[in-house]
Amino acid sequence: MSPPTPAIRTDGLRKRYGDAVAVAGLDLAVESGSVFGFLGPNGAGKTSTIRILTTLTEPTAGTAHVAGEPVSDRGAVVERIGFLPEEPPLYDELTGREQLEYITGLRGHDDRDRVESLLERFDLAEDADRRVESYSKGMKQKLGLIQALAHEPDVLFLDEPTSGLDPRAARTVRDTIGEVAAADTTVFLSTHILPVVEELADTVGVLYDGELVAEGSPAELTEGVETGSTLEDVFLEVTSEQPQR
Repeated sequence: MSPPTPAIRTDGLRKRYGDAVAVAGLDLAVESGSVFGFLGPNGAGKTSTIRILTTLTEPTAGTAHVAGEPVSDRGAVVERIGFLPEEPPLYDELTGREQLEYITGLRGHDDRDRVESLLERFDLAEDADRRVESYSKGMKQKLGLIQALAHEPDVLFLDEPTSGLDPRAARTVRDTIGEVAAADTTVFLSTHILPVVEELADTVGVLYDGELVAEGSPAELTEGVETGSTLEDVFLEVTSEQPQR
């Protein structure tokens, strides 16, 4: 029996901006239904990688597949993914409910019961008919996450999903990530809040200067360092030892 196809796979993925190399020959294989924690300091190439995987930019070289589809087939990939960037793409002039109706309509996915359930879950039901321009940063973040989840994607990309959230809302986000992964949605999670990754991720990859410098489960990564070390300790160690290109 052949092994299952990874939900996300990259082979020799590269991205250059002029003379600057943002992604340097990245090879990744993320299992279906897993949570992959994607870590790295600012400028490591995380955003460029995510933009390639979500079809927002083209690679300079190499290949990438998401949910079995090549990223060169933008329509096929977009149909299978949900994406919450660090700044959610929202229209200030719409109400929260209008925003969700518009996006689900574009996708041909009109499951109002699911949308209403998510609004309740993220404590936005009472504010759903207010204009987005009146929302706080945390409310916009929650609306963006609902927007990414509404069509039940096969692969969910999250970039700093707990940014701007109070502790209760952040807990709801973490619980939701665990639940969608348990339901076989693959979650590609990029965040600087390392305890969230330590709690949720099945596998962690650390990117530095465009290259993958460490990969494994949180337990595997902390095993090779001093007793009692955390993922933060591992992160600091592997990103400080790397020579600059």
